[in-house]
Amino acid sequence: MAAETMHEGTEVPHGAEHGKAFPPLDPANFTPLLFWFAVTFAALYFMMSRFALPRIRDVIEERADRIKRDLDAAERLKGETEKALAAYEKALADARANASGIARQTREKLASETDAERAKVEGALTAKLADAEKAIGATKAKALASVSEIAADTAAAVVKQLSGKDVSLDEVKRALAPAAGE
Repeated sequence: MAAETMHEGTEVPHGAEHGKAFPPLDPANFTPLLFWFAVTFAALYFMMSRFALPRIRDVIEERADRIKRDLDAAERLKGETEKALAAYEKALADARANASGIARQTREKLASETDAERAKVEGALTAKLADAEKAIGATKAKALASVSEIAADTAAAVVKQLSGKDVSLDEVKRALAPAAGE
């Protein structure tokens, strides 16, 4: 029944039994195999220690040196950056203080110039106002002085127009004098 479940072509041919063991696993071959294994291992170890391992060690040392140099350079640059940043912040603070001082001085200067100009303009305006008041007073006095003459001329013209008679200015002034006294 076991032969019936096997597929055709998968059967072990007759007479092909395992007569000999696989050579590396044959106990008779262990000693020569161990000898050649030791010789091969020693040769590989010798070649690795003489050629490959020194190159690998040199590469590792060079990388370690490069990393150390890079770290030292980075540390140095970090220190320089911190110094530059501190100098920049100090310069910025000095510039702000200087700008503040200049702004204050400019403000004070402009305020004093403005006050001086204002006082000058106010003085000029006061003088002009006083001159204008004198001129107005003089014009008013002159106008009041000439009111009686104008009133006399006007009254003479009205009387002439209404009555048709010519009246002298002296007569009109005498006639108006009692009215002006009221």
